[in-house]
Amino acid sequence: MKTVLSFSGGKDSVLALHKLAAAGNTPSELLVMYNRDAGRSWFHGIEEPLLREIAASLGIPLRVCPCGGEEYHLAMRVELERARAEGADSAAFGDIDVSENRAWCEEQCAAAGLRAIFPLWGEARVSLAREVVSIGYECVIKCVRNADLPPHFLGRAMGEDVIAEMQALGVDPSGEGGEFHTAVLNGPLFTRPVAYENRGVLDLGPISVADIVAKKIDR
Repeated sequence: MKTVLSFSGGKDSVLALHKLAAAGNTPSELLVMYNRDAGRSWFHGIEEPLLREIAASLGIPLRVCPCGGEEYHLAMRVELERARAEGADSAAFGDIDVSENRAWCEEQCAAAGLRAIFPLWGEARVSLAREVVSIGYECVIKCVRNADLPPHFLGRAMGEDVIAEMQALGVDPSGEGGEFHTAVLNGPLFTRPVAYENRGVLDLGPISVADIVAKKIDR
């Protein structure tokens, strides 16, 4: 089996990667859809240098696909077709339980001749949030929707304390509804911690993001 993983750099895609690797199916490629206009990945807002450091530490090739919002669906289809032409037979996604998202992924895969895999599907949201932390992944909160979470959550690593604070605010600690997004910067599959710096908070209207960037170090 040769699988490409739709990768955000966040906790759900890393947990999906962890489960795939545990089953003996380490993905051949991490595919990131990248907001060409913003210069950051779609949804999680991670810049390419940091994505490359994450992929390098994981030891898996990274494929960055720049696209605009109107091109997103077509760009994903083209990338999956390319992966199929290069020998992939499946694509994996970190979706948990939103049926519309799963249907879209399955449609894209079917059109490209790939089987869609969902390693996290149907598991309890809170359990998954706790699992990725308990396994030992450092999941730093990268983006929050201002209507759901205050900006003081930005830059904090997920843990039982953060999960409890989110629940006290009535916020789902899985973030499956887009309440927040994370960047995973260390953990069991990483060969080294990803060096980064937090340059502060950017208020982008409906969302706020931690300006977390790759830190230049001499190796």
